[in-house]
Amino acid sequence: MTMLDFITERVNSWDRLRMAEEPIFIYGMGNGAEKILKVFEQYHIPVAGFFASDDFVRGHSFKGHLVHTLGQIESLIDDFIVVLAFGAGYESIYERIKEIAKRHTLIAPDVPVVGEGLFTYEYAMEHAREIQAVYDMLADERSRRTFADVLNFRISGDIKYLDRCTAGREETHSLINFRQCRTYIDMGAYNGDTVLDFLRSCGGEYDRIIAIEPDERSFRKLQKTCDERHIEDITLINAAAWSEDTELEFSELSSRGSHLEGGSSGTKPVRAVKADSIAESADLIKLDVEGAEAKALKGAEKLIGGGASVVCALYHRAEDMFALPLMIHEMAPDARLYIRHKLYIPAWETNLYAVNQ
Repeated sequence: MTMLDFITERVNSWDRLRMAEEPIFIYGMGNGAEKILKVFEQYHIPVAGFFASDDFVRGHSFKGHLVHTLGQIESLIDDFIVVLAFGAGYESIYERIKEIAKRHTLIAPDVPVVGEGLFTYEYAMEHAREIQAVYDMLADERSRRTFADVLNFRISGDIKYLDRCTAGREETHSLINFRQCRTYIDMGAYNGDTVLDFLRSCGGEYDRIIAIEPDERSFRKLQKTCDERHIEDITLINAAAWSEDTELEFSELSSRGSHLEGGSSGTKPVRAVKADSIAESADLIKLDVEGAEAKALKGAEKLIGGGASVVCALYHRAEDMFALPLMIHEMAPDARLYIRHKLYIPAWETNLYAVNQ
């Protein structure tokens, strides 16, 4: 195998849009659209307008454009390009997007959730050795196909790659023997949804759960979830997962978008802890910490080296798909590495499963 022969896309989504002759309409508003518009400015890509789902269109405007419904645009223009500017993780909206893609060219350009840089073909070539190293160390063919599909999606914005590599809950959960996970650390516990998922997976057979969540409102929801479900032997920590025990600046959005900042305006101090300080051993660690995964992994180095399996998000930063697997492999060389992508457009919910069991 030659270097990166599994990357078949050569034209970046941004270049494809820049060279397009058809008018370009952005589907969605808010933070995602604003990030895409910034890249559009860099590439000098014109925008014809915006549209939203019928339920959201109320005669308002966005960035100086009147927001339409898709039907209104289709009644006026036959051929145009749709750029997706929000995350779709529910079956109904996912299917709606696929239906739109049958009628129009649809591109879901990849922009990092956190940090700078774009995952382009040129970026992949710059990191060819690291990407190839991850591909070669993956434990099964399904992981290698998923890895390739996600990278080709991130370059092209073509949702066909995500559609064909999407895995269901049964498949992803089969990678880990939850019955052997007596101590579980949930880093980025949000409102308790992943704690409940762990309880379903382990059949309620566990010794201890430690759930960490820095956002105050989400933490209160986490507390409420645990109280209402009468979850026992669980420790809740209102703090950020980090590489050391310290205090950091935190942008609190009361959602999964809450993230650590470098002391910018609109932030507040938050306690930060490393996993190695809060537990002497663990069987399973989950990390979905909005771009702080590398720091949180560093703070769990002893636990991972001591045999803890890891489920880690790979989609917040441009480098996560290769940097985080390599980091975990260095900590636990014998761990089997798998990659799966759950139903989501864009490539959010792509996770690494490092199995130490």
